[in-house]
Amino acid sequence: MALDTKGSRQPLSDINVTPLVDVMLVLLVIFMVTAPMFSQGLPVNLPEAKARPLVHDKPLVVSISKEQEIYLGDRPVALADLNTALSQALVDHRMPEILLKSDREVPYGLVVQVMGHLKEAGVEKLGIVTAPHQP
Repeated sequence: MALDTKGSRQPLSDINVTPLVDVMLVLLVIFMVTAPMFSQGLPVNLPEAKARPLVHDKPLVVSISKEQEIYLGDRPVALADLNTALSQALVDHRMPEILLKSDREVPYGLVVQVMGHLKEAGVEKLGIVTAPHQP
């Protein structure tokens, strides 16, 4: 049985992807090895600033207790005085984000009133704190 090589020449239409996969794996390994070097960056001696930092680690929290008492941080505040206290606190914290914590027994209307005062005081971001769902 002899191979007929003269008359059955057909163009090869299949692409061999094995070398492509090999090259891609080598490139992936190279990028994985060099990526940590790019995140470290250049060593730079930064100048010192005398200004206060703009971002605080601890966000400003407005709480409403079960007894419907309103607290700005740890300090109790009357609903009528909430706007002025919030305005001062926003100037001190230099951030327009507030977290609102409310007991589940507090009437919804009071929570909406407090949210209205927050908006009037200039709060741009409001986060409502909830407990995680427990099945």
